[in-house]
Amino acid sequence: MKFSSRIESCSLSPIRKFHPYMMEAKAKGRTVYHLNIGQPDIETPKEFFDAVQNYQEKVLAYAPSPGVETYLEAARDYYLSLGYQVSCDDILATYGGSEALQILFSCILEEGDEVLVPEPYYPNYDTFIRVTGATIRPIPTEPEQGYRYATREQIEPRITSRTRAILVTNPGNPTGVVLTAQERRLLVDIAKEHNLFLISDEVYRELVYGGQTPSSMLEYQDAAEHVAIVDSVSKRFSATGSRVGVIVSRNRELMGHAMKIAQGRLCAATLDQVGAAALYRSMTPEYYAGLRAEYQHRRDAVVEELQKIPGVQFSHPEGAFYLMVTLPVDDAEKLQYFLLQEFEDHGETVMYAPGEGFYATPGKGRSEIRIAYVTKPADLARSIELLGLGIQAYNARKEQA
Repeated sequence: MKFSSRIESCSLSPIRKFHPYMMEAKAKGRTVYHLNIGQPDIETPKEFFDAVQNYQEKVLAYAPSPGVETYLEAARDYYLSLGYQVSCDDILATYGGSEALQILFSCILEEGDEVLVPEPYYPNYDTFIRVTGATIRPIPTEPEQGYRYATREQIEPRITSRTRAILVTNPGNPTGVVLTAQERRLLVDIAKEHNLFLISDEVYRELVYGGQTPSSMLEYQDAAEHVAIVDSVSKRFSATGSRVGVIVSRNRELMGHAMKIAQGRLCAATLDQVGAAALYRSMTPEYYAGLRAEYQHRRDAVVEELQKIPGVQFSHPEGAFYLMVTLPVDDAEKLQYFLLQEFEDHGETVMYAPGEGFYATPGKGRSEIRIAYVTKPADLARSIELLGLGIQAYNARKEQA
């Protein structure tokens, strides 16, 4: 059978590719600690479940293609509470942030087009872009410089006649980088000057540390035609399985094209939107402050333990719940195989996401890993301890070979 060359150019998720080996380790009776995926263990607020249980309609019908009215209004009011002037017409309900990205790329990209993305980046971006026939043109960063990328010197030389958009994640996955106000303004200016879309993935907006204030590219009214926001309830409400997100843009032509796809897939899930509306309506500033404090506590637990491992290098993450770490090993992917297949300490081992899969540039990230600090501090501390013991055992075996 013949398959699409576009799908054949895509790869499996580097975050999930080790799942079979993890299952084998568990089948051997080992406990596997997870640093590999952004699945928080914080409880989803009960308001979501209450809203679903109290749904009174006798028929679970299709929702309107733009979204359930109560969800659109709740999302609008959330942005208004942050100081961003948007209307329900500027918002389109989607199946999580992932579908929001897929819809946007389908609207703006053609065969041979390019999207500028700072690397390392969320690997699923590559799949979403490749299936349109476009490609990622990476904006290189360096661990030693904290993975920062928002300068004219790093961005403008990579803009070509085929560049259609700049895609950023703020706060950053996998780096934990949070853009400063000056960096955000620069990105907006570059997008305007070169007539590009600026797609800002802001699903971790509230998770910023050190007294920083959550931000959005929506603040730049002068760039309304260029900016599109991707957002979701997954991370801020620990509701990853609800699959409810939004596109937010004041570009009416873009939203009109997006509606064609939204109508083609009929609607996002009705009950999930009902539950998400309740989350937006009921969560208070105190909730978000508590969420930030918890993740900062978890971040600090990881940082404290990493500092005990000789030879590791990392930048202090400023937001989201990830960090990239350079390990004193030749190949982080080989180390992961070793940890799951051969290593154990008191019947326990650890799993992370190897860094190479977060890069488009061949060979980069080979000794890096991404850590997701989404479990309890005690579990995170044990996970990092296991990582250190595993590195020691892996390097000792190589020296003996």
